[in-house]
Amino acid sequence: MKRIFTISAVAFSMAFFAQEAGKKGELLKNEAQRTEMQTQKKEAIGSRTTPSNARTNANNSVIDNSNYRNQSRGNQTAQKTKKTYQWNYNFGYSEVFLRIPERGYFTVEVGDQMMSNSSGKFRFFDLGSGKIPISIYENGFLLYRTQLNIKNNSRIVLDYFTDYGLYLLETVPVQSYGFNEWDDIWNNPYGNSGNYGYYGNVMDSRTFSLFVNAVEDISFDKERLNFINTQAKTANFTSAQIKAVLDEFSFDEQRLAAAKILYNKCVDRNNYFMVYETFSFDRYKNDLMKYIANV
Repeated sequence: MKRIFTISAVAFSMAFFAQEAGKKGELLKNEAQRTEMQTQKKEAIGSRTTPSNARTNANNSVIDNSNYRNQSRGNQTAQKTKKTYQWNYNFGYSEVFLRIPERGYFTVEVGDQMMSNSSGKFRFFDLGSGKIPISIYENGFLLYRTQLNIKNNSRIVLDYFTDYGLYLLETVPVQSYGFNEWDDIWNNPYGNSGNYGYYGNVMDSRTFSLFVNAVEDISFDKERLNFINTQAKTANFTSAQIKAVLDEFSFDEQRLAAAKILYNKCVDRNNYFMVYETFSFDRYKNDLMKYIANV
């Protein structure tokens, strides 16, 4: 019976890990006007210095509609002037990661930076904090424009769908991801991780052992739940770690509450089926499965 339940749980869980357009994140309002969306941008190259990664349209005009760039550089005269160099910048440091999971060649502007490609992944670095405009184009036509409220030392993660809009998936500290794990920032909000070997901000075995001992030393389940809820705000867990923590509970009612909290902090949700066997009664297992289905 247990074998049948485990197989069913795995199949049931795997159905939740498929990404679906427009189902995650906060929809950001499109502030572009209908008239400008219907007009192809035709700005002469000579009006400013063209970035090396900027795509031009059929008329060799640069796609630029953010109104955020410094236009003075393109109007400089040929007269020699002594350059003034800025050695130190103190504008803050932030990043914006945008994914467009569609076929096509898109151009994206964030602040004074522009990028064009057909890979669907746009990563902007060295951005200042504050309100910064973002514009998305395809074939010279403006599709979407809005403003991002960027915090210092943070990374904003976005998804864009032409049929649904621009979605803010999450804002994370810059230090919370390494160079090899950038793709996972788009996968994790949908409940599936592309790189299952990456466990960001997860306790090492020694620290986790101390954490489990602390949970074990607490006398009552409600106090255990409060303790875990506090810890979960600053740490992530693997499915195996979550199971070990839940095993310390005496009763299924509080164990279920903890399982729901920790599911949102699980870095390998594809393995969460192993958590189900910690419950004594099937109704609590089923309740957890229903909860995960609606997350």
